[in-house]
Amino acid sequence: MPALPTVTVLVPCRNEARHIVECLDSLLAQDLPPDRCEIVVVDGMSDDGTRERVREHAARHPRIRLVDNPARTTPIALNTGIRDARGEVIVRADAHVLYPRDYVRRLVEALEATGADNVGGVLATIPANDGPVARGIAVAMAHPLGVGNSYFRIGTKEPRWVDTIAFFCCRRQLFDRVGFFDEDLLRAQDAEFNSRLRAKGGRILLVPDVVARYYARATFRQVARMFYQYGYFKPLMARKLGRVVTFRQMVPAAFLLALVGSALLALAVPLARPLFAAIAGTYLAAIAVAALRSAPRLGPRATLALAAVFPVLHLSYGWGFLRRLFEFAVRPGVRPVEIPLSR
Repeated sequence: MPALPTVTVLVPCRNEARHIVECLDSLLAQDLPPDRCEIVVVDGMSDDGTRERVREHAARHPRIRLVDNPARTTPIALNTGIRDARGEVIVRADAHVLYPRDYVRRLVEALEATGADNVGGVLATIPANDGPVARGIAVAMAHPLGVGNSYFRIGTKEPRWVDTIAFFCCRRQLFDRVGFFDEDLLRAQDAEFNSRLRAKGGRILLVPDVVARYYARATFRQVARMFYQYGYFKPLMARKLGRVVTFRQMVPAAFLLALVGSALLALAVPLARPLFAAIAGTYLAAIAVAALRSAPRLGPRATLALAAVFPVLHLSYGWGFLRRLFEFAVRPGVRPVEIPLSR
């Protein structure tokens, strides 16, 4: 254990009063020597009691530090925390996630043993509450139909090199080589960072049996907002990188275009109606199969919620993606909408 490097765990957050205590308790329980692991909470000026809870914990546990993030955005929170970190290795943690006792240690060990530049674990998505909608959302967020081949969400049997991970565990000097997080990307800043890392020859490792529990959103509205933002910032990320990173980023927008385009064409050209029926019918059939396979463990109400949340994910993401493309076409210099770090 003493051979492991010192670690800083960064927790960017804003208005996470509901989960911050559980999160900090799980990080305080990590099986690392306390003098080798600090916890830095970078708070976006929360006004729901989060700051008070963090201060109470910090008063009892000196290795917790509270750092202000007046800008309130995720990439600035991350960059602020990285500059403030004292550890040789930096691990990102989110406030709405619970971490097993060996989470940090095993990621650091994988970083040391494999030669990876960045390592991460799998997120086991759990419902925000016991209601059927929350349960359906949690299943969709970890289902291939919902999130494609995003392995840190759907899981994998073996360690594998991937294009991105949910959070990061990397050596502090990596940021000297790759740079910090892009502060224009209020969403997708982690994917953009990992793309730059890979372009410089870096490798990203997903460790499948290091599993943290992630609280999903609770309502359709929250999920729609989240995925709209994901889609909205993907074209900006692609523009900065000069390429689209993965095919899955294009699928929701392509589906939305095909669905709406075939529907409009069918109104004008009756012969196009079979095309619209094929697109819509295939999609609805895929949703039905996914929902029915999950029905035995979900029950009828949560199964209906699952069937409803798939279109919410896909159409929200696709609309955000297409809206940003349209803005690039008609107003190339327009800045993206400001989105504070919040759930």
